[in-house]
Amino acid sequence: MAMRTGGRILVDQIVLNGVERVFGVPGESYLAALDAFYDTSGTEFVICRQEGGAGMMADAWARLTGGPGIAFVTRGPGATNASPAVHVARQDSVPLVLLVGQIDRAFSGREAFQEVDYTAFFGPLAKWAFEVDRAERIPEVMHRAFATALAGRPGPVVISLPEDVLFGETEVADAPPVFVREAALEPAMTEEIAERLALAQRPFLMVGGGGWTPSGHAALARFAEAWRLPVGVGFRRQALIDNLHPCYAGHVGLTVNQELGDYIASADLILALGSRMSEASSDSYRRFPHQGRADQAIVHIHPHPEELGRVYRADLAVPAGVNAAAMALAERPGTNEPRWAEHTDRLHGAYLATTAASPENPGTLQLGEVLRWLDQRLPPEAVICNGAGNYAIWVHRFRKYRQLGTQLAPTSGSMGYGTPAAVAAKIRHPDVPVVAFAGDGCFLMNGQEFATAVQHGAAIVVVVVDNGQYGTIRMHQERDYPGRQSGTELRNPDFAALARAYGGHGETVESTAAFEPAFERALACGLPSILHLKLDGRTITPDRFLAT
Repeated sequence: MAMRTGGRILVDQIVLNGVERVFGVPGESYLAALDAFYDTSGTEFVICRQEGGAGMMADAWARLTGGPGIAFVTRGPGATNASPAVHVARQDSVPLVLLVGQIDRAFSGREAFQEVDYTAFFGPLAKWAFEVDRAERIPEVMHRAFATALAGRPGPVVISLPEDVLFGETEVADAPPVFVREAALEPAMTEEIAERLALAQRPFLMVGGGGWTPSGHAALARFAEAWRLPVGVGFRRQALIDNLHPCYAGHVGLTVNQELGDYIASADLILALGSRMSEASSDSYRRFPHQGRADQAIVHIHPHPEELGRVYRADLAVPAGVNAAAMALAERPGTNEPRWAEHTDRLHGAYLATTAASPENPGTLQLGEVLRWLDQRLPPEAVICNGAGNYAIWVHRFRKYRQLGTQLAPTSGSMGYGTPAAVAAKIRHPDVPVVAFAGDGCFLMNGQEFATAVQHGAAIVVVVVDNGQYGTIRMHQERDYPGRQSGTELRNPDFAALARAYGGHGETVESTAAFEPAFERALACGLPSILHLKLDGRTITPDRFLAT
């Protein structure tokens, strides 16, 4: 063994685990790690503009690769700026490892420059938060960090690295790469689930969670098809099954079409696979009564045992990995003529009818028509990214997701996610169209990462839907305090000019007819692009417009 700095040891652990990209904003607290990247091949440090954006890029990278996303941030404001990404990764079940440069240990406890106790700060958000006290422990800690981020219900880990630990030299062996195996679905449980399905009259398969793989995705489709089960996906989990699969019933998110909502209410068996049946997917915990119903049984399969019984009282609670469970269930023979087949067909038809209906919104730019055209124009492998806001409801209604990994959207409802996620997606898939949607408020949360797209040649297309306000809040304001608008109006920049100022391509779109040629020019130009959609301020959701 040779003497190495703590920074060199840290980077070596990242390389050994096959990480191709890490994302960060440089800081003097981890200069030793940055120096190690100078002569490291196979792992690139992607320079970002703000720590929240760096963390969200790492989160998106984890979703796209299945491995942990790595973000580097410096101490104090650098670390606290990254906290939204940790929260996103926690609620979305994404394996994220946030590496924080910390003050020198000799200064600890004196409220030194930018000093923060990161184990206390991130403890409630992360699966594990830890501060390394000696350089020789870095391989051990990083091995545990990767394993913890990936195991069970995936999630974020935060590792604090004091400056003197990273600069100091020591001799220590590297830890082996991390490999995490999912918990299998026991044969007896598989049999019992099949028996319950065979006895059901109106079953419903609710799918969600993180950690899905292509093999699990394919097995899920086979399982649904074998039983002709109606399948709903949790909030912002549409890409877990091909939306044109004949069993797909729709998105069980913040808005649910009437037929699907009625069917779920009348279902006698809810089979939840990977889903936590969160607040958004459960209509504030009313759609799936957590105290149970005598006429509606719940079978809950989840990789983390502590999630079972946490909110819902399941009739059968099964700790198992989502992919292992889907593959085990797909191996069971289904039923050729299920009693509920006509319901499955009807629900899929209702979903298709919803996507075909394009409500007319106020103004010359019809957002429904724009999104329907985009859905037909973009190939199935195109990656769609968004943050939070009512504009996203339009995206979720009209985009038909066909492949796993083509939807990057935070279930935590974090604004500012779409643009950094798109940068990571385009770096990962340079030959695939990547489109980010953002509201005017959402874009300016992390819009500076458009500069990262330009610097790294990530030719994303950002569609900024500008209605001149924080639309979601205005909608709720009109509901609770009608006619008393306060704190929601926005005066926005020229987003197209902003794109050009960054070195990208930008166009303003004010009519439906102008969108198609503008989008084609954006795709063809080879530069990161912003299309600034000027939307009538009365336009909120496909089903709700403001009076004034």
